[in-house]
Amino acid sequence: MSIEEKQQEVIEEFAFFDDWMQKYEHIIELGKELPLIDAASKDEDHLIKGCQSRVWLNAERSDDGNVIFTADSDAIITKGMIALMVRVLSGQRPEDIANADLHFVKEIGLHEHLSPTRSNGLVSMIKQMKFYGVAFQGTKQ
Repeated sequence: MSIEEKQQEVIEEFAFFDDWMQKYEHIIELGKELPLIDAASKDEDHLIKGCQSRVWLNAERSDDGNVIFTADSDAIITKGMIALMVRVLSGQRPEDIANADLHFVKEIGLHEHLSPTRSNGLVSMIKQMKFYGVAFQGTKQ
């Protein structure tokens, strides 16, 4: 499934909820389903800078050359946010990640319903994931 298809899936999923409390609950549930980062990767090198909460992100190339993300956070909403990003971007080609227009964030209203610090953290997560996409474009499998 492409990044665009995954974004559409998330947009449709969030359309089922009537209010933001339900959406927050869903984000928290997504965080509980997040494939966790390897314990060895929960270190300073994998911390996303710019997040108020601690968020660890790891990226590896799969056998087919796509990027596989794993992550974790010490805050439940933030863990759900990174879970959403992993869901949309993991398993994609590096160049697709680097060039992705992640319009679903705006379309589901995420930015406008986050505190300024969480919103900044989300931007930092996106930047870090796109950075991995750029970095892996120049490497062989």
